[in-house]
Amino acid sequence: MSKVVFSADLSRVLEALLFVADEPVPLAALADAAGLMPAATREILADLADRYDRENRAWQLEEVAGGYRLATRPEYAPYIERLLRRPQPGLSGAALETLAIIAYQQPVTRLAIEQVRGVKADHCLATLLGKGLIKEVGRKETLGRPILYGTTEQFLRHFGLRSLKELPKIEDIFVQEELPLSLEGELANK
Repeated sequence: MSKVVFSADLSRVLEALLFVADEPVPLAALADAAGLMPAATREILADLADRYDRENRAWQLEEVAGGYRLATRPEYAPYIERLLRRPQPGLSGAALETLAIIAYQQPVTRLAIEQVRGVKADHCLATLLGKGLIKEVGRKETLGRPILYGTTEQFLRHFGLRSLKELPKIEDIFVQEELPLSLEGELANK
């Protein structure tokens, strides 16, 4: 299959659309706005991404959360934060642990999270909800109908993932012998 050559104008059109977007833009929306077919749009985007890499640009084209976006490369984050004078507050270890449990076991209840962690999760859940990394996705069909939590598109964007399928495998993160007994049992049930 030969590669289609596109005019610079079409790549510039897509570049302009991505430049003004404040969140990842789905392929279909980009194609529609540019008056192109999705396959042609995807090919132009791939060419743009290759060009940015070849030219060693400070930005890159990313496919995340079901769409495309322009983003600065991670190695420039300290300079950007210095310019903007607002370093991004990170998540505590407890919040990251809670987020990992939700990401891998969703939909999951507060009680299930607390059983894995061994401590209350209310504060961590409030933090993660406030940052838009998790959301309520429903209620469990059991006594009391507890809230079920899951990750959001903001979670995917924040961690640069296209989908949850890109999460690393648990086996690659932890050595089984080092897992706490409670987490080991939870993972075996998955």
